[in-house]
Amino acid sequence: MYKVILPAITFLVAACLLAWALLMTTVREKATETARVSSQSATTVTHQDASVQSATEHAEPAPATDDSRVVGMCWIPGGRFEMGALNTVPDEFPPHIVELDGFWMDATEVTNQQFREFVDATGYLTTAERAPELRSIMPDSELANVKILPELNQPGSICSLPLSSRDEIDPQKGAYSWWQYVPGANWMHPEGAESTIEHRMDHPVVHVSWLDAKAYCDWAGKKLPTEAQWEFAARGNRAGSVYPWGDTLNPDGHWRHNIWQGEFPIKDTGEDGFTRTAPVRSFPANDFGLYEITGNVWEWCADLYQPEYYAVCPLKNPPGPESSFDPQEPGIIKRVQRGGSFMCSDQYCVGYRVSARMKGEEDTGAFHTGFRCVVTLDML
Repeated sequence: MYKVILPAITFLVAACLLAWALLMTTVREKATETARVSSQSATTVTHQDASVQSATEHAEPAPATDDSRVVGMCWIPGGRFEMGALNTVPDEFPPHIVELDGFWMDATEVTNQQFREFVDATGYLTTAERAPELRSIMPDSELANVKILPELNQPGSICSLPLSSRDEIDPQKGAYSWWQYVPGANWMHPEGAESTIEHRMDHPVVHVSWLDAKAYCDWAGKKLPTEAQWEFAARGNRAGSVYPWGDTLNPDGHWRHNIWQGEFPIKDTGEDGFTRTAPVRSFPANDFGLYEITGNVWEWCADLYQPEYYAVCPLKNPPGPESSFDPQEPGIIKRVQRGGSFMCSDQYCVGYRVSARMKGEEDTGAFHTGFRCVVTLDML
């Protein structure tokens, strides 16, 4: 058992970002190939099983309800679809058929305005507004006795450090060259204590941990989507597609979501109109009416993360695994994130593909992480 005292900055940044850095090293090397090959392979599989492609063509309409919780939500009809992808990172494999009951999903990511209503009603403090407590360490792990130096135990969250050239990237530090733990950063101060959301109330709330997102859902009488619900909803009626709208990143030369353009991580040229979060409803909705379902911010899902869950998950309404396991950080509880963010680039991260999976430490948010909610039929 370790008896190590670690600085808060080092531990928290490592817990959230080490797995990402290692995973994205692989993804970066094959980002261009991934979209092309995944599209071709998915098309082949779809041709072999036309019933999956047409599963929602004659779906039942939304049930009649006067439940106020579904206002502003989109009905996602039940159906069968192929989840996952071929020729991509290992945790998206194997592609497998999943059947889901219908549900409602927020048309947009939860906004700063909506989150403020929750905070005003409850007095809730997010994890970024409290001193770090290392809640995501598994009790029986070798990290169980890790401590944080009191002088470094400050409320804050994870942001990206602007770089002016590639010379500032330390090969030994990798992604740590541009990520940092920023004291004072939280949902009200996205880039640090001096920043504000005053003119960003219609932007997605960020710096929310999985615990914060769940607390909001409990207050609103909703849930976080399962990973299967999220991917089904993101795909719309487009079985096998790489993106929510099809297989072409920029149809007709138009950007369809808020991601990174330019040299990563040096310069985001903002060709899509944004270099940070975008207001919700800035880009066209998918076939189910969901806005920014990819890009903008990563979205928390209900599921604990396991890289091999696809091989053993049930066909009907898979709830996610019963425990978390990330082989890169086995002592840390991880939850699934989906959809990519404004930080995703085809040079580094292709997380905006509908099959792409990410994971994050359960009690840690970041300046590019948010969520949206669902209401299921059994909740009415």
